[in-house]
Amino acid sequence: MIAIAGAKGGCGKTVTTLGLTEGFARTGTPAVAIDADRQLPNLHVMGGVDREPTLAALTADTSVRAVAQTSPRTSSAGIVPAPKSSDDLDFEAAFERAEVDSVQTIVDCPSGAGPDVVEPLSAADGVIVVTTDSDRSLTAAETTVEMARRLGVPVLGAVLNRCDEVPAAVESWVDVPVLGVVPETESPLTDGDATTAYETIVETLQTRNATDRTPPEYDDDLLQIGTDALDRRLGGGLAPGSVVGLTAEPASQSEQFCYEATAPRGTLYLSTERTAANVSRAIESASVETGNPTIRHVGGATALEDATEMIEKLPDGATLVVDPVDPLERHDRFEYVSFLNELKERMVETGSVALLHCLNGSDRPANRSATVHAVDAVFDLHTVAPGLGTDVEHYLSIPKFRADSTFTETIELDFEGPKPVPIETGAESD
Repeated sequence: MIAIAGAKGGCGKTVTTLGLTEGFARTGTPAVAIDADRQLPNLHVMGGVDREPTLAALTADTSVRAVAQTSPRTSSAGIVPAPKSSDDLDFEAAFERAEVDSVQTIVDCPSGAGPDVVEPLSAADGVIVVTTDSDRSLTAAETTVEMARRLGVPVLGAVLNRCDEVPAAVESWVDVPVLGVVPETESPLTDGDATTAYETIVETLQTRNATDRTPPEYDDDLLQIGTDALDRRLGGGLAPGSVVGLTAEPASQSEQFCYEATAPRGTLYLSTERTAANVSRAIESASVETGNPTIRHVGGATALEDATEMIEKLPDGATLVVDPVDPLERHDRFEYVSFLNELKERMVETGSVALLHCLNGSDRPANRSATVHAVDAVFDLHTVAPGLGTDVEHYLSIPKFRADSTFTETIELDFEGPKPVPIETGAESD
């Protein structure tokens, strides 16, 4: 279940709820929009359906498909109006009944940041924050983000309504990726540009949303790295507060390891050589499972200061990736060591993990020794191409691991993603 929230009334929550619901439906996933605002219900009005039946009609003996009214614009999209203020309804139980494997549920939360918002927000698997580019709306959106984090609800990202570009204030938000910008139009549910924007957001949620990731049974106190073979060997991942150096040759596919690291949780991805747009495109086209990281470029004389400022805004339980760390290692040694110390303190303070991508090229930075000394673990990746026409092989060893100094084995990794099963000619299929 995805919650659509925004503390400022008029930011476009309801139209976003309908736009995404119908976007899911148009792209092949049946979806239902539910109004959770019993005081100021508006979903049925904007959706063009009757006031009843409401969410209160969803009982143990009925299905959400039976209660939902069909959208007049999209046949596989349903709309469920909010219960009346006089209805005695257990929202938590109603939301559980609405959860159907084959249907995407999207809930329009009340405006504000009061108790009425907490119930639907707490029940959601993730929240999308909606805002316009006005100062009041942006401030209210930040309030919504903080409320979701206090409740432990993943923030899937932000949708910007009635905007032509991303406001600078939103660019500074950490771990809140921009899912899409919806242009201003008189008919956002039927206008071609707007519906295309909603479908693009849906595609992003379907391909890069990590909230559906089902982790193996691991130690709950550890944080997954994102590479299953390594997580299994480590019993679940790394201790909160860990800093890791990933060493590899430039011609290896070590960046795929960095991309995988974005899947388990919210990630701040600092790129020191490529633009944020180039990294975003690379992650979108990666063959491994990825998340939806916040990507920022840092470079030049102020790179250390800029990186430190962004890391200071890192939320609790996040992942930090610096790719590669080499340009930062070329700064003054005292300043770089200070940066490493502050980074480590921030990881411990927030219970997060950091991955520093270290390239072993011919021009290895002089401060590489400082990096290796400071990190809690060194993951050394070797890529081997046995011969023409054969698969490239990747092997990971861990020469340094403070949590277990006896770790000596080498792990084979697969960056190619799942391979299709060949279909034999003449075989029967179900």
